[in-house]
Amino acid sequence: MYRENAWKKYDSKKEKEVMTFAEGYKEFLSSSKTERLAVKEAVKRLEAKGFKDASNFKSVKPGDKIYFINRNKNVCAFVIGEEKINQGLRVLGAHIDSPRMDLKEHPLYEKNEFVLADTHYYGGIKKYQWVTIPLALHGVVCKLDGSTVEINIGEDENDPVVGISDLLVHLSQDQLTKPAGKVIEGEALDVTIANKPLKEAEQNAVKQAVLALLKKKYGISEEDLITAEIEVVPAGKARDYGLDSSMVAGYGHDDRSCAYTSLMAFLEVEKPKYTSCCLLVDKEEVGSIGSTGAQSLFFENVVAKLLELSGDKCPLWSARIALENSKMLSSDVSAAFDPLFPGVADANNAAFFSYGLVFNKYTGSRGKSGCNDAHAEYYAWVRRAMEEAGVCWQNAELGKVDQGGGGTIAYIMGNINMNVIDAGIPVLNMHAPMEIVSKADLFEAYRGYIAFLSAE
Repeated sequence: MYRENAWKKYDSKKEKEVMTFAEGYKEFLSSSKTERLAVKEAVKRLEAKGFKDASNFKSVKPGDKIYFINRNKNVCAFVIGEEKINQGLRVLGAHIDSPRMDLKEHPLYEKNEFVLADTHYYGGIKKYQWVTIPLALHGVVCKLDGSTVEINIGEDENDPVVGISDLLVHLSQDQLTKPAGKVIEGEALDVTIANKPLKEAEQNAVKQAVLALLKKKYGISEEDLITAEIEVVPAGKARDYGLDSSMVAGYGHDDRSCAYTSLMAFLEVEKPKYTSCCLLVDKEEVGSIGSTGAQSLFFENVVAKLLELSGDKCPLWSARIALENSKMLSSDVSAAFDPLFPGVADANNAAFFSYGLVFNKYTGSRGKSGCNDAHAEYYAWVRRAMEEAGVCWQNAELGKVDQGGGGTIAYIMGNINMNVIDAGIPVLNMHAPMEIVSKADLFEAYRGYIAFLSAE
């Protein structure tokens, strides 16, 4: 159903199903604020459905459920289909990293009897949006003895939160003359950690108190923070948004909304004709680089490993053939039409709330730079799959031609000659600490991903 408001199609029973599905998503979003946490949540759901880690397999056959983990930041799961793997896969691929701030290697310093944590922002953000809001700390500290300590501060209602201060409006005359991109500088995004001094300390008494607390509660020293990955994210749970509760507000819809709907759809397809796959990756917000980004060889390697487990004698070559024969949805969010800022969108080619799963034939920016640009033949195949399943869907571009742009992992999979198109959920406030999605779009994305995996 092309460009139709999904809510108008739902009866009361279906509307209840939509609301129930959104409750599961809110729980996932609230507990998956980093890529490591998202992998843990995904594995929990996979194992509940009978999936096993790849280390448990010496061979695979149709119907087997297997998953691979990469450095605790990627997960790639498969249900082996009836057709040979080299006949192609059906892949749902999403990213599980989101814009945030990371603590620097030497984060803690004392200034005027405050302890602050130095940060480096990650991904594209409007820096002024991240001040004066409750923030939480998530991550791991890897110690010299080989042990790892998990950090989670600010999510439990009994936890303290942290935050970044801003200049009071009464003294902001000079600050408010700056352009929005300069009102808050990157080096000013330092998190307030503490203000109470250690009574016995003569110098840096507040910092000494913080170090004593870290030692007592977590068994870590200041030097251990060098080998830590601690992310600063908005504190608090995802919540219903709007008086009608038709939307969800929370941190990290980009792209965990597509990760969750992809994973849940993948778990529904028990006996696929073609091997189905759910791929969740890291580092999309900074170019999909590094060993856990989509540009790494992880995905190609696990497809080769899968072929080896199936008895293929030339798995590396067969992996290339399998990928060429594959079909993929790059499950990533799209910019929703905002009634407060209509001038940046082409209304005929914009994504609207509650109109369902969004297909972006291309993303990129200014002259389609950096885009995938899906082939019309493949787009038609996907379109038919949506129509036959009665999925509400729409098409969009990322704003007017010269307004900006963005990218996804689609071009990376296109580079290995895979059929791929972007398909995701429209988001308001994208990259802000609080993003908004429609519950109807979540549900239609889930239905659309099932239709894709099930299509001939």
